Amino acid sequence: MQKLTNKEEEIMHIMWRLKKAFVKDVLAEIEIDKPHYNTLSTIIRNLEEKRYVGYKAYGKTHEYFPIVTKEQYKKKFMNTAIDHYFNSSYKNVVSFFAKEDKISVDELKEIIALIENKD
Repeated sequence: MQKLTNKEEEIMHIMWRLKKAFVKDVLAEIEIDKPHYNTLSTIIRNLEEKRYVGYKAYGKTHEYFPIVTKEQYKKKFMNTAIDHYFNSSYKNVVSFFAKEDKISVDELKEIIALIENKD
């Protein structure tokens, strides 16, 4: 699975939400920094080349749909981030969020309960 650019990832989030879409449908969903239609079409074709989306052709028009699920991408992205930024340590991940006040004691207790009750 190839790494996506920020814009490609933004487009994939739209594709996952819409399930299938023409370029114009994706364009309508972009609110900030709306690209030109041709630029967006190129980005979506790049996603197709990277095997993130497939398409069904209707003459010269293509309806695109995700091939890679959001869960598959999330797993790959999280594993890569944890490997690169936290030395492959989930303890370092949790410690980071605790130090940044991004996770509460109650949330940590919930995580511990999930781990303890995992069967």
